Amino acid sequence: MEKVMFIEIGMGVDLHGQDITVAAIRAVKDAIGHNSMPGLRSVLPNQSLDEMQVRVTLGVPIDAEKLDIAKVKEAFPYGQVEVKVVQGGLICSSGVVLPEKGDVNDLVYIVNAAVEVGY
Repeated sequence: MEKVMFIEIGMGVDLHGQDITVAAIRAVKDAIGHNSMPGLRSVLPNQSLDEMQVRVTLGVPIDAEKLDIAKVKEAFPYGQVEVKVVQGGLICSSGVVLPEKGDVNDLVYIVNAAVEVGY
């Protein structure tokens, strides 16, 4: 990425079901969900959103092998998305096990996301 235009930070949680992908998608949606970039297209090469580059760093608290990166990429409506996974996030107890919600234990997965957008 030649020029970084902005960086947004997000957090995502899966309270029930212990699905790290759910938490990661919520983290990236939290990072990008409160933004409007009406002037971005005008500074992108060829004024095309296809030229936008998105670099995502996810801090996950468990083995990254359990993360579906393709599903995380689908959370972005535009651009060329690159995802990097690092050790981070948090695991804590929800205090309750709800099998009807998919729980196999009482763990809560928390993922942090840093989303860089540029070209």
